[in-house]
Amino acid sequence: MSETPMNTLQYRFDGPEDAPVLILGPSLGTTWHMWDRQIPELSKNWRIFRFDLPGHGGAPAYPAGSVTELAGRLLATLDGLGVQRFGYAGCAFSGAIGIELALRHPERIASLAVIAASPRFGSADEFRQRGVIVRSNGLDPIARSSPERWFTTGFAAAQPAITEWAVQMVRTTDPGCYIAACEALAAFDVRAELGRIGVPTLVLVGSDDQVTGPAEARTLVAGIPDARLAVVPGASHLVPVEQPAAVTDLLIRHFSTAWQPAYDSTTGQMAIPAAPVKPVLAAPPHVGPVAEIAPPVVQPAVLGRPDPYDAGIKVRREVLGDAHVDRALASADEFSGDFQDFITRYAWGEIWDRPGLDRRSRSCVTLTALVAGGHLDELAFHTRAALRNGLTPDEIKEVLLQAAVYCGVPAANSAFKVAQQVIREETTPQE
Repeated sequence: MSETPMNTLQYRFDGPEDAPVLILGPSLGTTWHMWDRQIPELSKNWRIFRFDLPGHGGAPAYPAGSVTELAGRLLATLDGLGVQRFGYAGCAFSGAIGIELALRHPERIASLAVIAASPRFGSADEFRQRGVIVRSNGLDPIARSSPERWFTTGFAAAQPAITEWAVQMVRTTDPGCYIAACEALAAFDVRAELGRIGVPTLVLVGSDDQVTGPAEARTLVAGIPDARLAVVPGASHLVPVEQPAAVTDLLIRHFSTAWQPAYDSTTGQMAIPAAPVKPVLAAPPHVGPVAEIAPPVVQPAVLGRPDPYDAGIKVRREVLGDAHVDRALASADEFSGDFQDFITRYAWGEIWDRPGLDRRSRSCVTLTALVAGGHLDELAFHTRAALRNGLTPDEIKEVLLQAAVYCGVPAANSAFKVAQQVIREETTPQE
């Protein structure tokens, strides 16, 4: 095990010191112990490196706000240990880390397995909403609902000890690190880049996974040139825990047969093997059409000052949510379309995107201004935005109390009614 500086990750090794390194990465809310039942067999042929996400499993609570940052911390940890080249298997969140490594640092990865993963995990709104729930209620609501997301109903009923272990893993996670991980997943979207992944890849998924299931797995296989699909029957999201023997066998077969040679350090070149056949290791009874992956859109070069629209629409979606922005844009017509462009460019691309204030501070200013102006409709969706930007209900209450002094009690009274309703809706866990 390890001492953990801020820019690295907590880790442990298993297996012979002279064997090739194989990394096993955990899912959000779990620890490296989710891989315990794979270790006896995998460590016969590989030196197994497992890591914990920040704030998970007792790891120091240094939040990381992006998948890119976590991939960098993992590489910094490996650099400190002298590990330059490795195989990598990651479940769910750590699958995203593996995809990031394959895209940005292909020279480090000899072979890749992504488990219960996706090029985009649900919607940004979904993960930011989860962050609001945790910020307001702690991790207990997420912990109590984890077994139904992670395991099939039959497994959860038959294995109460494992089910309780899963709940306790989530409960002991640092809330700030969990929220930061939700923000990282909200921003993760590599659908247009999958074609650049050049390492041999196994895409493994449980047949009953309702979180990132076979449809997402097929999207990965369709986009990654050298990818194979394995669907494990009778398993849900945390497939290495629910079907350990099947996962172990699939990983041994993949990493034993698909290990890409290293680059030649003198030429920077790598031997290219013959194009492999892409068999399906285990397929569901019926395989539907695979989603097409849209190629990246190449924007023409723009001279002079860049158009703030792209930055504006990105910030607007991050703050207000995709659903709100989609409704606003869909309702725009010839009469109101120019106004939507205007606020996207100048309110969101010019002002909200400025570095002088963080988004929490801008939410405080915005709520106060809306109270002063009596703009209760906008106060409602900016209260939602404030929660997404990291303000707690107590902090929003303090903003409205402050506004009562300077904007007037009647205005604040109306604002409290609106904000109270929004906070109830946004912070009540869904059963």
